[in-house]
Amino acid sequence: MNAEKKVPLFSRGTWESGEIVSRIGRGEIGGKGSGLWQMSQDLLAEINHEDYPAFEVTIPRMVVLTTGMFEAFMDLNDLWELALSDASDARIAQAFQRATLPPEYLGDLRDFISQVTTPLAVRSSSLMEDMLNHPFAGVYSTKMIPNNSANADTRFQRLNDAVRFVYATTFYKSAKDYFRGTGQVHRDERMAVVVQEVVGNRYGDSFYPEISGVARTFNYYPSGGSLTTDGVVNLALGLGRQIVDGGLSWGYCPTSPTSPPPFNDLGDRIRNTQNRFWTVNMGTPPPPDPMGETEFLQRLELEVAEADGVLDHMVSSYDPASDRLRLGLSAAGPRVLDFGPMLQAETLPLNDLVSQLLPLAERVAGCPVELEFAVDRTADGRHRFCLLQMRAMMVPMGESKVSLLELNEPGVVLASEQALGHGVKNDISDIIYIKPDSFDLGQTPAIALEVEKLNNSLLSAGRPYMLIGFGRWGSADSWLGVPVEWGQISGARVIVESSFRELNPDPSQGTHFFHNLISFQVSYLTVRGSGSSRIDWDWLERQPTEQETKYLRHVRTKDPLAVRLDGVAGLGIVRAGGSA
Repeated sequence: MNAEKKVPLFSRGTWESGEIVSRIGRGEIGGKGSGLWQMSQDLLAEINHEDYPAFEVTIPRMVVLTTGMFEAFMDLNDLWELALSDASDARIAQAFQRATLPPEYLGDLRDFISQVTTPLAVRSSSLMEDMLNHPFAGVYSTKMIPNNSANADTRFQRLNDAVRFVYATTFYKSAKDYFRGTGQVHRDERMAVVVQEVVGNRYGDSFYPEISGVARTFNYYPSGGSLTTDGVVNLALGLGRQIVDGGLSWGYCPTSPTSPPPFNDLGDRIRNTQNRFWTVNMGTPPPPDPMGETEFLQRLELEVAEADGVLDHMVSSYDPASDRLRLGLSAAGPRVLDFGPMLQAETLPLNDLVSQLLPLAERVAGCPVELEFAVDRTADGRHRFCLLQMRAMMVPMGESKVSLLELNEPGVVLASEQALGHGVKNDISDIIYIKPDSFDLGQTPAIALEVEKLNNSLLSAGRPYMLIGFGRWGSADSWLGVPVEWGQISGARVIVESSFRELNPDPSQGTHFFHNLISFQVSYLTVRGSGSSRIDWDWLERQPTEQETKYLRHVRTKDPLAVRLDGVAGLGIVRAGGSA
């Protein structure tokens, strides 16, 4: 978009009374900024606010530092050569922290920070971010700062640090690996930065929203009789990092919010719901770490939120006498963050609001969309529903059918009843898989490093591959799976998540990881080890070894695999050679 013709310039001294979205500098406002601008101009205008008396529907106020400021920063500090080189992340980080922001922008930034004393999210908004084909979701970073110092100079310094941090992540190794995997030219990238109010309230030394959520108009994992077009919502307590990084969250279909959850039993439900949450640390500042994304963040136990008095609409409680869950905080047993009071008893009509917003957003964007939002409580007891991001989604197109009967046919070496993606692949002969006998859940970070080495080798050779592992790929929680970043698996074109003993988490729904799977048209299969889902481990063992590490084995088949996914039915098969 032509930001200079549409987005108003930041006006000094008018933060509270000025525009919801404004800009500092000339140039573009990037993908994230453009989505927020479109929501502020088009989506909010479509909402009949009188229909939702329990909510104030809005967008957090923000200022966007344009790509012109980024270019001036790079030129002023002569950083292009180092940034585009193979220098380590640490060296790039140090150079960017020593650099100075362009003086022509400092007056506006100083005026802005003098007016704001609540937490801020400093978010990447590059030109290529949120593109439909290659969204770069999660490649760059967000830095949240408490911004609560009484000294404006201290607040100004932390804002400067955060902006330089986001600029530096434009050139980190993970971003370069991502560019290499997409075929895009890194030199063409330009970074805008969104500086946005963090949604939430302060509780002691913590600041967080009561609820964070991601809602999609298309659901790749429909269950309980729902359709793919019915959409899906994921909810979490605290900052939305819990969802977008692939942590445990509560997922449901907005057309049937009371449908039974996909757990085997009550114990499984208790174990696999959120029990920790992210907040901004408003207390004693930690040791300085200006290039650490979570420098001012902390994870707290669920008991803290209960003491803060924010769980009324969110939890059910286990009653040992009846061996049942009861809505709310009435029972004395463990709390289960299933949002039962809100979704079943409708103590807060959040689902009604989300259900109305999704088709509106889809109409405004002209395609299926994904919305990020957060909810906090206002001083008068109402709730504020804040839209944080809108991005386009790719959905299955074309003819590619898979039937349940095919999952059990001879020659099928991998079958999934939970498959994401659509279409046929006949160009993959390489497979990297975690050796079941070697898998150690306590060593998943080490496994991620081994995957990265093999990925880079195959990527350099131009060989796409299938990646098979246990638990979630890309989870921020290393006890739920292997915590790879996208650049570490950027050459994979088929990704498989298998259960392993008691490790049986829901499929990856973290926004960044999920969005990249869709946009890169990666075939993604979940194998639960029940029903017709299965992996033929004996067949894998018989394939000739190309490389082997402590935890991984890389094999190459004589003939290419035949991969076929049906994104509408959610089924997928992999055959050992031949036609899919």
